[in-house]
Amino acid sequence: MGLLSSKNKSILFNPLAKENPITVQMLGVCSALAVTSKLEPSIVMAASVIAVISIANVVISLLRNTIPSRIRIIVQLVVVAALVSVINEVLKAFAYDVSKQLSVFIGLIITNCIVMGRLEAFALGNKPWPAFLDGLGNGAGYGIILIIVGFFRELLGSGTLFGYQVIPDKLYELGYENNGLMILPPMALIVVACIIWVQRARNKSLQEEK
Repeated sequence: MGLLSSKNKSILFNPLAKENPITVQMLGVCSALAVTSKLEPSIVMAASVIAVISIANVVISLLRNTIPSRIRIIVQLVVVAALVSVINEVLKAFAYDVSKQLSVFIGLIITNCIVMGRLEAFALGNKPWPAFLDGLGNGAGYGIILIIVGFFRELLGSGTLFGYQVIPDKLYELGYENNGLMILPPMALIVVACIIWVQRARNKSLQEEK
């Protein structure tokens, strides 16, 4: 079986859309509400989760035949906690301002149901390469939604992207005003709901049968 066989491609690409962990499986929504008021922390959070879940999947896959069943959850938590600690220290060293914005939410990756779910459902039963692709795909699927939500919340809520003003002053002179509601957590849920609506409207296989 090739490195990018049809099966491996489906493992990698299905979580981007039809098996997206946020919009289809409804996992990891809490962090989508918490860190997406601006685009930059959304991207950093997405990259952090991709790194954690991809590496953790590989580690657990390599150890899968040596982990006693009764302590597998503890082992998974230890692996994820170690990776999160490393990423947290790297952010403090090289992106301190973003680290402050994300605050405790980087640490809460440890309890992210997407990460733990993939370790339990996939990594424990598959070889390292498919496990890596599964982690990469699910992390990217999660990250795409965070970035989309962060883009619209910052643009419409603050008129900026990455902290730089992108809405022209002329629009403000004509009466345009930033929508302050967009930077409040409930609006993240509404934006996610809009993404779900668009996705399901375009993909009949995701629509519930009546």
